[in-house]
Amino acid sequence: MTRFRPRVVAAVLTLAVLAAGCSGLPGEPDPTSLPGPAQPDAQPSPAPSSASPGEPTTSATPTARPTPTARPTPEPTPEPTPGEPDLSLVDGWTLEEKVGQILMVGLPVAGPFQPTFDMLRDSQIGGVFLHGRTKAGRQPVKNLVDAAVDAAAREREPLFVATDQEGGAVQVLRGPGFSDIPSALDQATLGATDLRERSAVWGDELVAAGVNLNLAPVLDLVPQAAASLNAPIGFFGRNYGYTARSVITHGNAFAQGQRDAGVQTSIKHFPGLGRVAGNTDDTAGVTDEVTGPDAASVAVFQAGIEAGSGLVMMSSAIYSRIDPDTPAVFSPTVVGMVRELGFDGVIISDDLSAAVQVASVPPGERAVRAVDAGVDLVLASAQPSVAPAMVDALISTARDDPDFAAKVDAAAARVVAAKTRLPK
Repeated sequence: MTRFRPRVVAAVLTLAVLAAGCSGLPGEPDPTSLPGPAQPDAQPSPAPSSASPGEPTTSATPTARPTPTARPTPEPTPEPTPGEPDLSLVDGWTLEEKVGQILMVGLPVAGPFQPTFDMLRDSQIGGVFLHGRTKAGRQPVKNLVDAAVDAAAREREPLFVATDQEGGAVQVLRGPGFSDIPSALDQATLGATDLRERSAVWGDELVAAGVNLNLAPVLDLVPQAAASLNAPIGFFGRNYGYTARSVITHGNAFAQGQRDAGVQTSIKHFPGLGRVAGNTDDTAGVTDEVTGPDAASVAVFQAGIEAGSGLVMMSSAIYSRIDPDTPAVFSPTVVGMVRELGFDGVIISDDLSAAVQVASVPPGERAVRAVDAGVDLVLASAQPSVAPAMVDALISTARDDPDFAAKVDAAAARVVAAKTRLPK
């Protein structure tokens, strides 16, 4: 059974430096893509605790050997079909444990911390996203991560600790111990080998801070002529150049460097945000009327998948040439395209907690619709307070609908499989 360590109280002074180091740049995008305001001062958080080992047991040698009892030969555990999740990874888990694995909740680097710590413990959440901006440097971030890991302490699986460390306008973690990473557009001026080596250094910095997942790189293909009008990507130079070749070459070099350091990556935002005008974080009805199943932007993501990215993030835009009625993250057709490209890893949503694009859908229903469409990991980063409603809706729906419960099982199994590849 899952065991938790004592409740974390965010009042110890190990993170006091964050208060002086947290700030946001006016007009810069928030970690998923939305330009956001400066963050408030941070509050301190605790350091982790440790559990003590158990005692060994002994048994006496029997004086006589008992007559063996015939036992039926157990059925061998079937191997999972290639491309299908290994359900044995979550065999015997409770529904609550499985649902916890398929949620990733925001942990604001400027605080408050305790609400997220409470969710990690009470709802057995399996992942956090470091949200906001900090210039405090590595050690205060590591203290915060250690406190989150302690709040979520359990025997079965590690905690996904994610952030957006793209570079340029989208870099959550700054200060001593973190490089100032150039924008993707500037990274694309480097040679692929040089970029991979630099990215490995940036990945080492994340590992030292306790981060094991970077929701990057951006593989959205943006036409150069319309870049300044592309609010989520081109306007901020988040794209690796303007051609499919440049995006593939440099995006994959960045991703491979991160993985060389032991940081998993999520390419985003499938099937591409390069052809939209509005930003799904702050605009409703964002629609791409150009991208179809055979678009060059889809081929870019296929190259990212083949290069080894463990996660793919879904866009929340509507794609009128694929599914004109439904945001991609809620569309079985669009999500299914990722699997058709041969991807058997984790499909993650963009933020579903505060995005205006999906605001008309109640938070719990957002999570259910995403998982029902084939998403494995639901991101609730910008407004983590909605996560409990998502947990309740996922559990309730799975209890009432065996088909949906099977999708929860599959999603949890994929997330746990991805965690087996995290550094020990």
